[in-house]
Amino acid sequence: MKKLFRLLVGLLAATAVARAATDSNRPQLVQHVETCEAILREFMADPATAIPAEVLAHARALVIVNQFKAGFIIGVQGGYGTILVKKADGHWSLPALIKAGEASLGLQIGGKAVEIIYVITDDQTPRLLFKGKVNVGVDAKAVAGPRAAETEKWNRETILATPVLVYTKSRGLYAGATVKAGFLSRDDESNQALYHTSYNLPELLYSDWVAPVDEVKPFIDYVKKIAP
Repeated sequence: MKKLFRLLVGLLAATAVARAATDSNRPQLVQHVETCEAILREFMADPATAIPAEVLAHARALVIVNQFKAGFIIGVQGGYGTILVKKADGHWSLPALIKAGEASLGLQIGGKAVEIIYVITDDQTPRLLFKGKVNVGVDAKAVAGPRAAETEKWNRETILATPVLVYTKSRGLYAGATVKAGFLSRDDESNQALYHTSYNLPELLYSDWVAPVDEVKPFIDYVKKIAP
């Protein structure tokens, strides 16, 4: 009995230490959210990378990813991102933190980072994250999305029916091209520290149980503006 008690005390202490360590990283987590917001704003401000309003009108979720440690030509090793979903009532969720990695989208030689936006057009694909890791282009079909600056016609019916539309600043992609863009996975520990909560990804995205912290409100407001 005493041995079991000591074990329980040890587990509780380890949990408390881990939570304290994560909470100490909260400023960095806030910076991750703000970076993802800045990436989205920069994409939308440039006609060469802006996502068409017609595409955003079909969005059921947005994922903004910042990846780094690129190899010679391809091969991003790590990164982070945020996901927001449009709930059944039409309101956008909190931005939840996720992990991202192993992208290979024609990075420029010597590149240090790649920025990607995934426009998800169905309600099932975001829920794949609940099981852990999602391989974009494998677990969910993905194609390069059309850009606002493109004047040629694109196959609206086919592209808008694709679960994941991929937008990146890397060159060489064209609308409708099949894409494999690495993996996305949930990051419950970071979200708990960011939002001071014990809830995990499903509750953050699809419930109203967690209030938005001040740092994420500008991000939510911007998404509401571009994809009402």
